[in-house]
Amino acid sequence: MDHGVVMFPTEYSIAPDELARALEERGFESVWFPEHTHIPASRRSPWPGGGELPREYWSAYDPFVALMAAAGASKRLRLGTGICLVVERDPIVTAKEIATLDRLSGGRVLFGIGGGWNAEEMENHGTAWKSRWRLLRERVLAMKAIWTQREASFQGEFVRFDRIWSDPKPLQKPHPPVIMGGDGERTFDRVVEFGDGWMPILRPHANPVEKIPALRRRLQEAGRDAKSVPVSIFFAPPKREALDGLAAAGVSRAIFGLPSEPRDKILARLDAMAALIRA
Repeated sequence: MDHGVVMFPTEYSIAPDELARALEERGFESVWFPEHTHIPASRRSPWPGGGELPREYWSAYDPFVALMAAAGASKRLRLGTGICLVVERDPIVTAKEIATLDRLSGGRVLFGIGGGWNAEEMENHGTAWKSRWRLLRERVLAMKAIWTQREASFQGEFVRFDRIWSDPKPLQKPHPPVIMGGDGERTFDRVVEFGDGWMPILRPHANPVEKIPALRRRLQEAGRDAKSVPVSIFFAPPKREALDGLAAAGVSRAIFGLPSEPRDKILARLDAMAALIRA
């Protein structure tokens, strides 16, 4: 089982390049940066974590710029979006950004995606809450077309464009893995149709690990190789017993959560996590 970390990179936390360097030195497999373009001050949408929304949600760097900084400071570390809010992004521009990052990093991108939880945030981008999943689906399929076709075109309900040229193509073939976040009623539908992995959040009141056998059955029924769709767990507990349980259940990657803290505090946390992994 591989191990990664997720953190909101901010101006007051350890810098993305310093974090990447420290992770690679300690044997971690991946780093994951979340995305929020902004947070509406109305604060109508409740934060799924409960309580007051932490400052880093509206202070985070753009994930692709931060991941490029991480790429330049490392050689092997995988570079993940955790998650990219596709429902707030132009698919043609985003496809270009991901292909560029994949090329410049030597093929290390992991494209984690999700639908988001802040209705008014996505409304500011012109996205309606009720249709966000249909929109996400079309944008992902459109990006796959751009990455894999010399002259891509797409005609959907939300995304429409005639033949286009868009290079570079990603270094990874056919494209960087599209890893579906979330744990909703229709999540497996999306994983089966256009996902290359699943990465739910492990919460105190819900254990998505129990659903792995059901996902494998769905994939097999759809004619897909279940082993080719790995499961990553976000906010995995940094405890030996818990990690052993995840590995035994077939989890391929455990991703630890890091707070947006300065360098010295983060390095101490990474040292403890690295010791746990080695043990």
